[in-house]
Amino acid sequence: MFDPKNMMVACDPRHGRYLTVAAIYRGRMSMKEVDDQILNVQNKNSSYFADWIPHNVKIAVCDIPPRGLKMSPTFIGNNTAIQEPFKCISEQFSAMFRRKAFLHWYTGEGMDEMEFTETESNMNDLVSEYQQYRDATAKEEGELEDEEEEEEEEVEED
Repeated sequence: MFDPKNMMVACDPRHGRYLTVAAIYRGRMSMKEVDDQILNVQNKNSSYFADWIPHNVKIAVCDIPPRGLKMSPTFIGNNTAIQEPFKCISEQFSAMFRRKAFLHWYTGEGMDEMEFTETESNMNDLVSEYQQYRDATAKEEGELEDEEEEEEEEVEED
């Protein structure tokens, strides 16, 4: 499941850390077997999981297999490596937006240029946040939460 060839986006999960994971299985199998396998995979790949998020793997099992198969797994992971394609998309967008390429199609349908600028800013913030999370450790995460709380308090005071 953790092989980069299984990803639906062109990024290598080994370049990031899993924040959360959902493993969904369909077919006849015991929960103990599934739990043991997930624990084994998690232990073997512990460096790829955020150590400061406890219980970051969700497992679900449905006894009814998909038609024509005995069993089927689905794996969904929130990995900080997603910042790589996000950066690429952002760079391509910025180059096109500077030239105002295709912008007339969107403004003609009622969108405002400011919406694009705001979305670009949101994307850059998301990339920065994923970078922060990739580099964070359990100790640092406590500090990050403290900083966020202080920022929220400052905003409330203004």
